[in-house]
Amino acid sequence: MTTEKITFLSNWSVAHLLWIVVEYQQGHATPYHAPVYLAQAKGYFADEGLKVALLEPNDPSIIGSGKVDLGFKAMIHTLAGKARGFPIMSIGSLLDEPFTGVVYLKSSGITTDFHSLKGKRIGYVGEFGKIQIDELTSHYGMKPSDYTAVRCGMNVSKAIIDGTIDAGIGLENVQMVELAEHLASQNKPRSDVQMLRIDELAELGCCCFCSILYIGNETFIRENPARVSAFMRACKRATDYVLASPSEAYEDYIAIKPSMATALNRKIFERSFAYFSKDLKNVRRDWDKVTAYGKRLGVLPGDYTPNYTNEFLDWAFEQDSADPQGDQRKMVKLQERVAAEGGFHRLGEMEKTSLVNVAQACLL
Repeated sequence: MTTEKITFLSNWSVAHLLWIVVEYQQGHATPYHAPVYLAQAKGYFADEGLKVALLEPNDPSIIGSGKVDLGFKAMIHTLAGKARGFPIMSIGSLLDEPFTGVVYLKSSGITTDFHSLKGKRIGYVGEFGKIQIDELTSHYGMKPSDYTAVRCGMNVSKAIIDGTIDAGIGLENVQMVELAEHLASQNKPRSDVQMLRIDELAELGCCCFCSILYIGNETFIRENPARVSAFMRACKRATDYVLASPSEAYEDYIAIKPSMATALNRKIFERSFAYFSKDLKNVRRDWDKVTAYGKRLGVLPGDYTPNYTNEFLDWAFEQDSADPQGDQRKMVKLQERVAAEGGFHRLGEMEKTSLVNVAQACLL
């Protein structure tokens, strides 16, 4: 069998909050990057005739330059990167709809009322975060001058802990976990970490603008379709393993990446578990909504066409949710359970457990 080479660029834990063209960051692996590293270590890429170089450099924009073949990126940045002339396309999904928003501690004086941000110091990572906050303040009748914007880079959680900012843009499965564990170390309730979700504030109807995607350089994709399909098959196989045996999979990941062997990283992995895409597909409904959001923010032109494809996923897809917003409400409850108890849980599990409990009660 001929071995085909692919270069793949990982991302930092907050890379999906960065502006793909103008913001650089460390490209280190994160707990939820496990499927790609497991596909490498367990020989799934090799079984497909692939030799994959997993890279963790500082500059994610090199995917668009053609120097790297494939990588990870968030949906909104994949759209905006293409709009700014970078030839990139999504070929599948890693994480579906992780909750993203303005993260804060109860002690900050911020409440569920967005107007409580007035006069506060709000941290953001790169250019895109500032655009989001400015648009939201306008949406709520406020001006950018009504809050102090603080560029924190990748240190939003640290800046909140240090008191440099009162709140900052972050993810439910990363920054909220970091802050909760800090509170626990201070003998304070983890539940003091709160989030004003951007999807709710902006009335988007989905949390999908920070869905994490497998993306690639369009020239590489066009010239190597068989190689891309083989890569995605190996990633699907690794994802199946993660979903079927998460504890064992994470132990395997630790063996590959010893830096993952911390209590904090384990908790981030547990909180990310529910977001892993089972079929890896790009969801058209989500792309349509995020494209509209990008146009509303002014980062996409009015005639923009979403840059994604599912042609390299050669397996049956899951049915789209009939009630995505209802599923998001259930996801909130599920993640609250994971935050309190730990463990690995997926959407739909609670309903199954409830039915079993009802059936057992009926037999008593």
